[in-house]
Amino acid sequence: MIVDRRIGLFILMRESLLTLAFLGAWDVFVVVMFQVFHQDWMEQPTLPVSLLGSAVVLFLSVRNNAAYGRWWEARTLWGAITNNCRSFGRQAGSLLGGRPDLACAMAAYPYALRSALGRLEDSGDIARLLPPEMRKAIAGRNNQPNAILYEIGLAVNEEVARQKIDGAVHGQIDRILSDLANAQGGLERIRNTPLAIQFSLIPRLVANIFCVLLPLSMVQTLGWITPLGSSLVGLLFVALDKIGSDLQDPFDNSPHAMPMRTMARTIEIDLLQPVNIPVEGPISPVRGVLS
Repeated sequence: MIVDRRIGLFILMRESLLTLAFLGAWDVFVVVMFQVFHQDWMEQPTLPVSLLGSAVVLFLSVRNNAAYGRWWEARTLWGAITNNCRSFGRQAGSLLGGRPDLACAMAAYPYALRSALGRLEDSGDIARLLPPEMRKAIAGRNNQPNAILYEIGLAVNEEVARQKIDGAVHGQIDRILSDLANAQGGLERIRNTPLAIQFSLIPRLVANIFCVLLPLSMVQTLGWITPLGSSLVGLLFVALDKIGSDLQDPFDNSPHAMPMRTMARTIEIDLLQPVNIPVEGPISPVRGVLS
């Protein structure tokens, strides 16, 4: 996730540079053909292009709202993951009498969730934090985050039976695990249900068509400065399309995605420091981007 506005503007311009270069070359071609070679057919009426531009802006706005809704829902669900992991650590310490192994297992859970959502290779954090018996138990499971929650639930059951803890107390911890499973299900739904093709493909196609037609409606009025005016307007449409495409996949391996590794490290710190287990410090932005 980009946390430095200057870096964000630089990344946006860098990722849009190829499209802008193509459109700028087309603008120059249109001006030369009209001004030098007097190709009057290149002069097109302004009204249809203006109406098309209004429709494109409306379409892009709807798509961008849908994309941002997916991104923000993912962030909200990760907030629920964070809060419930902290609640589990507090309950394990106050009601189960400590159990640092359960705190470590829960600290491994967000790392496993990050790997599953982003389809990433395990960075070694799961093996570092998960107790050996749980590592063996979840080996080969398709859904490792869910397997970790399952094994934590079994360990809680054993501890409750051993200490003869009241069932109401057990129910409080089980509700936390259920809330974690519900939040994970919401995140998996976002990952497994991409934005509809009508929203992800058509806006870019129509925006590019508009940018191609734009200099044809401006060349008679602006003349040789058509590339400047057309490029400025085209930049707006390219940027609007780029913003939507960046936000529609919150778990993609890009600077615009959720900072899942940073959030996982925050959860690890919150769980392990109370049980006096050494832990690395928070993750800092690298060139204005949190991973």
